[in-house]
Amino acid sequence: MTVKISQTAELQAFFKEVSGFGNDQGSPRLKQLMFRVINEVAKVIEDMDVSDDEFWTLVDYFNRLGARNEAGLLVAGLGIEHFLDLLQDARDAQAGLLGGTPRTIEGPLYVAGAPLHEGYTRMDDGSEDGVATVMFLEGVVRDTDGQPLAGAVVDLWQANTQGNYSWFDQSQSEYNLRRRIVTDAEGRYKARSIVPSGYGCNPLGPTQECLDELGRHGQRPAHIHFFISAPGHRHLTTQINLSGDKYLWDDFAYATRDGLVGEVRFIDDSAAASARAVAGRFAEMTFDFALQPAVATRDEQRSQRPRVLQEA
Repeated sequence: MTVKISQTAELQAFFKEVSGFGNDQGSPRLKQLMFRVINEVAKVIEDMDVSDDEFWTLVDYFNRLGARNEAGLLVAGLGIEHFLDLLQDARDAQAGLLGGTPRTIEGPLYVAGAPLHEGYTRMDDGSEDGVATVMFLEGVVRDTDGQPLAGAVVDLWQANTQGNYSWFDQSQSEYNLRRRIVTDAEGRYKARSIVPSGYGCNPLGPTQECLDELGRHGQRPAHIHFFISAPGHRHLTTQINLSGDKYLWDDFAYATRDGLVGEVRFIDDSAAASARAVAGRFAEMTFDFALQPAVATRDEQRSQRPRVLQEA
């Protein structure tokens, strides 16, 4: 039987000491959080009878996870990022903040500072011409009363046909498949892009290693990420998950939600292709967004989580 000592007065005093409660320097909030974390770790070790080998194997795993920059990926894969969305949904419901397009996870691959365009842009750099299927994406940004929002910023990013993102994939140009579009007077945004590919965790990486031990896959459906913002309205972090994908409702990151499935229409009509100035098969997708009104100025801003670049 495991001896349990973590809740004794002596150990609680020790945990407070290592958490910084014995001095008046540093962050009081971090001290509170650290004290709670240390207590929970100690309780898990005791309750689950964690061996020294198991504990140090976990420490080694965290070292490898950080070295591969996969902590954000694991947070998504373990459903913790989705939990944060569900928690905010519950807080919103309690506060009576209802309506609008659902939120969903950001993921770890956003890069600020994408080129800014008025109304329309081409997102890809042409490097996959003849390989990728051209996709025309458009929609309207509205408020919860259905009124179009002129001057809203649609900040979107997606993978290429190999499931890779620019900046993280050095073979792509700097902001390939990353753009910001300012909506026109009728709240419309339009983009020429390509149909993205779904993708999976690196099969040799620590995130997939953990998922393998849990008996789970690490695959994501094809999707497009969005930040939507407009003065006086709550910033929206969301993504469109493309219809017809094998993993649409089996996303390892739990990002697919009702109201966030984009219906992709594939068109094989030569006259329609000619009218769009493309050759062969192409795709179209329409997706509208609705933003809630902001309660406070801070609601208009995206979260301050660390990212590759912090300023747009």
